[in-house]
Amino acid sequence: MADEDRPTEAPQKYFADQLDDEEVLLVFRKHPIIMRKGLVFGMLGPLIGVIPAAIFPALGFGWFFGGLAAGIILGGLIFLPSWIHWFYSVFIVTDQRLIQITQKGLFHRSFVDLSLSQIQSLNYEVAGLQATLLGYGTILVQTYMGDLVVHEVHHPAKIYKKLITILRDNGVNPAPMSPGRQDAAEEVEDIQDEEIEIEEA
Repeated sequence: MADEDRPTEAPQKYFADQLDDEEVLLVFRKHPIIMRKGLVFGMLGPLIGVIPAAIFPALGFGWFFGGLAAGIILGGLIFLPSWIHWFYSVFIVTDQRLIQITQKGLFHRSFVDLSLSQIQSLNYEVAGLQATLLGYGTILVQTYMGDLVVHEVHHPAKIYKKLITILRDNGVNPAPMSPGRQDAAEEVEDIQDEEIEIEEA
């Protein structure tokens, strides 16, 4: 059989809304630190499970280990929504657009689609001791339609470098934040701080 007679294989799709002529270049998630609340509450599950055996030692080891197993299952169920939110909330960069998929719970998913040509500038920030030690920060994507702020990005400097490379390879040359916009952003923060001080007084 000639090569031209063979059926061509459909290109592999990494997400449901991927176009046929679209190539995925980068996929990244937020830092696992966003699961901290679910982890803390999930760790209470085993503690709750062993409380009956701790209060009534006469129940024996059977109650202790049974309660511990039930508590671990309970903790896993408490932690599960946080893990789903982290794992299924992804940022996808293709040769045509930047996509933000946010999963909230089991039945709520939001989808933000930005064309690469709409991006005006990229900036990133690592603020605070915890963010510096754990390696997460904020990436600000400025577009003609508004700003997309991505908090708690894992290794923001590396992601920023990859994003800049992808944009330049596709003919987009984003600029850093202009001094005017930066001064305006600082003024807004100062006004917010003054409002907080007035409310506290």
